[in-house]
Amino acid sequence: MIRAAVIGFPIAQSLSPLIHQYWFRQHGIEGSYEAIEIHRDHLATRIDVLTKEGYTGFNVTVPHKQNIMALCDTLDDTAKQIGAVNTVVIRDGKREGRNTDAFGFIENIRQEAPTFDFTKGPALVIGAGGAARAVVYGLLQQGVPEILIANRTKENAEVLANDFQRIKVIDWEDRGDACAGTALLVNTSVLGMRGQPRLDMDLSALPETAHVCDIVYKPLMTDLLQRASAKGCGIITGIGMLLHQARPAFASWTSVMPDVTKELQGLVTEKAH
Repeated sequence: MIRAAVIGFPIAQSLSPLIHQYWFRQHGIEGSYEAIEIHRDHLATRIDVLTKEGYTGFNVTVPHKQNIMALCDTLDDTAKQIGAVNTVVIRDGKREGRNTDAFGFIENIRQEAPTFDFTKGPALVIGAGGAARAVVYGLLQQGVPEILIANRTKENAEVLANDFQRIKVIDWEDRGDACAGTALLVNTSVLGMRGQPRLDMDLSALPETAHVCDIVYKPLMTDLLQRASAKGCGIITGIGMLLHQARPAFASWTSVMPDVTKELQGLVTEKAH
């Protein structure tokens, strides 16, 4: 029997158990998937326990995506380049760290905006955390010519920029002006999430031809997406990234690459509200 989980702090509202349990049923695989809350101070100890208890692997969410790297025996190339891990595969007591967030981000855009051309113009990314690193990596892989990064703590954006190419850091106060000429605007920060302040950002300079993606999925239609839609821009919600990043994680434990069905989309979307 496959035992898997998602770890984070807090974790109670995670939709990952719903997704993976759906796929276990769909493919007739005997397995369990649970949400396990782990405080950052207890990460190493609890990971050792999961390994000894025979878990096949686990997903990793905030705030552990970078700290978990030091607890992995090996890292795949994507995790190394992104500098964050969201999936751990355990074999023979050894932990391999992987990152499927970039895959999930790009697949979400391909599904929701199939005609979008990544090479047609620059992207503006809000935030500089682990999710931003995955988004930047994915965009560069797709040939985005330039990426602008705006983060409330500029030093964090500069650290990210030093690890990648074709990135320009801009001041937080200039994020609205930087929309001019942008082909894709992506919010990777927690701003706009339920319980957090909204992303206060002037979209008047954003072209109507631009697409706007918010990786926040609670609420599904964030204030940013509502305002972008009213302007006529194409919008991409964050629920698809959550679903698509889970696919290669599930495959790494079961050798089955699942699909994102309409039924699963509906179940997860309903739960996200």
